[in-house]
Amino acid sequence: MIQSSELILNPDGSVYHLNLKPEHIANDIIFVGDQNRVEKITQFFDSIEFSTQKREFKTQTGIFKGKRITVMSTGIGPDNIDIVVNELDALVNINLETRQPKEELTSLNIIRIGTSGSLQKDIPVDSFVMSKFGLGLDNMLRSYKIDPIVDEALGEAFLHHTNWDIRKGKPYVVRCSEKLEKLIESDKIFKGITATAGGFYGPQGRVLRLEIQDPELNAKMDNFNFNDNRITNLEMETAAIYGLSALLGHNALSLNAIIANRASGTFSEDPYKAVDELIAYALDKLANNS
Repeated sequence: MIQSSELILNPDGSVYHLNLKPEHIANDIIFVGDQNRVEKITQFFDSIEFSTQKREFKTQTGIFKGKRITVMSTGIGPDNIDIVVNELDALVNINLETRQPKEELTSLNIIRIGTSGSLQKDIPVDSFVMSKFGLGLDNMLRSYKIDPIVDEALGEAFLHHTNWDIRKGKPYVVRCSEKLEKLIESDKIFKGITATAGGFYGPQGRVLRLEIQDPELNAKMDNFNFNDNRITNLEMETAAIYGLSALLGHNALSLNAIIANRASGTFSEDPYKAVDELIAYALDKLANNS
């Protein structure tokens, strides 16, 4: 039995951080970072059956073109992803009354819809990027036994190319769900490696008043290429989502609307339009997957 200190429940029986019970979520789940973006997606729904919020975690479940879908805000960073994915898995794969893992496990479909900056000049603002691989520069996932799910060859090539300082922790690489990749892909979507940083400023090469450990890291990342896979963008969630989902048996895919190009110094003239178009595209693909 899983102890109360390990799987914390609220007095009403919901999981501690998300404030959800099993009946509140669908098998198809869309992640967004910003809680205000949840309703930007659910405004397209035919109906909403459930809505709740605790801290930065806002959840709405409803019907879109006959498909039951949950939309949830995760907040920022790999640490929040650790909370969200583990508690979602508990909702479907642990009996919350007996505190025992279920014999028959459920696999969720998780699609992250976010915004990001491109690291490559030929991936322009207002385009879409699908993360074929998540490259974790954070250390959160290293708390788990991850050897079976990581792409060691790609990870070692990145370490060598960047002359990575191992004192920062060893990066890891996890592939997206091939099932969701086939469902969502199109000729209009760029594919590549999404690097996931553990912070916004120094970990992503931004300098305000503090010196950073490797001022050349972003330039090294720009020209990294492994078997025709480039690092397309840099953000703070994808690799953690991929890693935990793979370990727990869920399907995960990350999509980003590119609103800035750090290589060319350009920013979208209408970033909200790019995000809305990506939302509409992903919803239609999910709804048509019955």
